[in-house]
Amino acid sequence: MTRNTKLQGERNRIMDVEKFFHMSGGVGDTSYAQNSSLQKKASDMVKHVTLEALRDAYLRLRPKSLGIADLGCSSGPNTLSIVKDMIDAVEEEASQPITEFRVYLNDLPSNDFNPIFRKLPDFYREYEGARKGAVGRPHLYVLACPGSFYGKLFPDESLHFVHSSYSLHWLSRVPAGLYDDEGRSINNGNIYISATSPPKVAEAYAGQFQDDFSAFLRFRSQELKSGGKIVLIFLGRKGPGHVDRGNSFLWGILSRSISELVLRGKVEQEKLNSYEVPFYAPSMDEVEREIAREGSFEMTEFEMFEQEGEEGIVGGKSYGTTVANTVRAIQAPMIANHFGDGIIDDLFMEYARLVDEEMAVEEIRPVTFHLVLTRF
Repeated sequence: MTRNTKLQGERNRIMDVEKFFHMSGGVGDTSYAQNSSLQKKASDMVKHVTLEALRDAYLRLRPKSLGIADLGCSSGPNTLSIVKDMIDAVEEEASQPITEFRVYLNDLPSNDFNPIFRKLPDFYREYEGARKGAVGRPHLYVLACPGSFYGKLFPDESLHFVHSSYSLHWLSRVPAGLYDDEGRSINNGNIYISATSPPKVAEAYAGQFQDDFSAFLRFRSQELKSGGKIVLIFLGRKGPGHVDRGNSFLWGILSRSISELVLRGKVEQEKLNSYEVPFYAPSMDEVEREIAREGSFEMTEFEMFEQEGEEGIVGGKSYGTTVANTVRAIQAPMIANHFGDGIIDDLFMEYARLVDEEMAVEEIRPVTFHLVLTRF
């Protein structure tokens, strides 16, 4: 393989993430809009801390025009729900006039923003209706800002508060170190870090996370006012090892589900060998190290929690079915691009079955981090 061919392969992997990594759009049964209840439940657990951080940023800075960004907003109802809570929290504290709220909703250009913006007329009407009896309620502007949050998105010092929920565990690209000199994956039979992965696989994922998280912090440090705050909610892991019954375990089950379709002759082994997810669940040490290394933020709050299986049961469905529907809403576009969309139904039926089977043996407990950072 020539150097130019290898470089083209790297560019294609980056482009694949930018073009095909997005939550399933629309509002149908398999859409993210209908299958993001697990994320909502987890973010609601720490919402009081999120809103207190926003109130604190407002009281420190007391801007007349408050700039808020929601990074990785996706396409479901969770976004406008937290926006409403944020506006209400600030107005409760507003001891001097605030003239406007600027709310920027960000995700990759391939994201389906339409479900959010179709709800905006009703959202605005509800907001305006609440003005009755109030004098001069602030103007509200909700704007889309497509682009990667691993790059610059907003003018310098234009923001006072940044919120990002269940987004930063997604990488900007599939790590280049997962491929040998011929462009073949060194992680055969796995789609993420597993007990059978060579050590270089974990190193490649960790290196990509370091690059991405450092870039995220660097650009936010430019966009935020001094004293502004960032609230981050994302998936992580408890300790240095990657093999546990948490987030990496769920990816292992997805690998096993694809392997089952290989055995049935529905998927080629080579297709499985060449599929890697652009995901990384960092340890708290890795997160703290990058924050200290970048140097623009103080971590003022940190919480780690696990979501129990019973908390994930929705509408009488089993935990496995709920998790399968959630993962399908997140991964289906990329899986369909790589394997073809003909396997999607069978794949996630098998995935739901295996998750329930494992839950009957021992609990699967994904770890979530909740951080509050303050700009120096």
